[in-house]
Amino acid sequence: MALHETKDASRQDADTDVFASTLSGQILPKYRIPEDHSPTEVVYELLRNELLLDGNAAQNLATFCTTWSDEGVHRLMNVCLDKNMIDKDEYPQTAEIESRCVNILADLWNAPAGTTATGCSTTGSSEAAMLGGLALKWRWRERRRAEGLPTDRPNLVCGPVQICWDKFARYFDVELRQVPLEPGATGLQPHQLAQYVDENTIGVVAILGVTYTCDYEPVAELAAELDRIQAEHGWDIPIHVDGASGGFVAPFLHPDVVWDFRLPRVASVNTSGHKYGLAPLGVGWIIWRSADLLPADLVFKVDYLGGDMPTFALNFSRPGGEIVAQYYLFLRLGRGGYTRVQQACADTAQYLAQQIADMGPFTLLYDGKGALPAVSYTLTDPASSPFTLYDLSDRLRMRGWQVPSYPLPADRDDTVIQRVLVRHGVTRDQIALLVEDLRRAVEHLTASPPPAPATAPRSGFHH
Repeated sequence: MALHETKDASRQDADTDVFASTLSGQILPKYRIPEDHSPTEVVYELLRNELLLDGNAAQNLATFCTTWSDEGVHRLMNVCLDKNMIDKDEYPQTAEIESRCVNILADLWNAPAGTTATGCSTTGSSEAAMLGGLALKWRWRERRRAEGLPTDRPNLVCGPVQICWDKFARYFDVELRQVPLEPGATGLQPHQLAQYVDENTIGVVAILGVTYTCDYEPVAELAAELDRIQAEHGWDIPIHVDGASGGFVAPFLHPDVVWDFRLPRVASVNTSGHKYGLAPLGVGWIIWRSADLLPADLVFKVDYLGGDMPTFALNFSRPGGEIVAQYYLFLRLGRGGYTRVQQACADTAQYLAQQIADMGPFTLLYDGKGALPAVSYTLTDPASSPFTLYDLSDRLRMRGWQVPSYPLPADRDDTVIQRVLVRHGVTRDQIALLVEDLRRAVEHLTASPPPAPATAPRSGFHH
């Protein structure tokens, strides 16, 4: 006769439906760690359920960041969960893969033959931009000291940059000279430079993919103007290209646009691997056209991880999976694959631009041609419109779409615009559904205008 053991009542959750478990009948601890453990599957399902309250990443048309990755990326990320990329002695192959990515990007951005470009991975384009800014400041300071000149008033000149440059200026004591937008312009114009640069300018930041409107600033023309200024005043002012998004678009869609190391005045370029580089969140890149442009004083030698390793970063320990995933994408897609992916996104953006132009109340600021796969637009006559773009964003949010509305920077901050980004994984059918919802939202807001806001204008998305 078979023997049977009674079940331990304290282990009932192991055989109970997740949503009938002990933990699911409680409000989850939020401010103190619980007294004891709970079953893995129960905690997983309850947290997954809570995460449903987040927006649907596939409908987030505000973010530049990767929201879709193939199965190969997921599998490699799992393999790399325990790899600390800063520990190059313990994980030499991850370090080798990082080096390969640096070499690939230096070649992609036309680093000059006969020189040794240098670079590293970062947590994203913001950290990469700050490292580029630090190198600009250090080189300017070394040059000024060598000439016996004061070094207490560095400035950085830029147009409508992303917030990371404001952070850089504040954190590292640099005056940020942000050039206002001219009427009709969406970025820094070459003729504006002469009014803002001087002997204390550590560099000019040129944006390849302006955050607000998604078009490119004219890097070659900015470089030519700085050549003229140097001939007139003797100020040798380098350019750092913030290619957070465009650094992975221009080489494939716009190879004839000269913006990279083909211009001798471009000293460094940063980009986001996790934007149009298609890698998962958590990786950026910074490349200098030659090793001498990265001051040795900024590089630290670390020997307490088992070897003598140089490091230049704002943080230390960091996962290696995103770097491996970036290399995987380079290998899997190649130049042709990246071109096809970015072209598919650009074609979809241009389809959306045409639909918006035909809809009636909108004026396109950027139509998806010549720069990032994106669209930006404004109300043609906001003063007489029965609704604002903020109202339109709210209405679209009811259908799950996250479409940002925000004012342009000074001196065009009286113009409110919307922006839609088309990324890898955003399909033509998905955008067609957005168009239908956009048209219905316009019809509803026109027929039933919302009440005028009683407070100050609302802010847009913070991307």
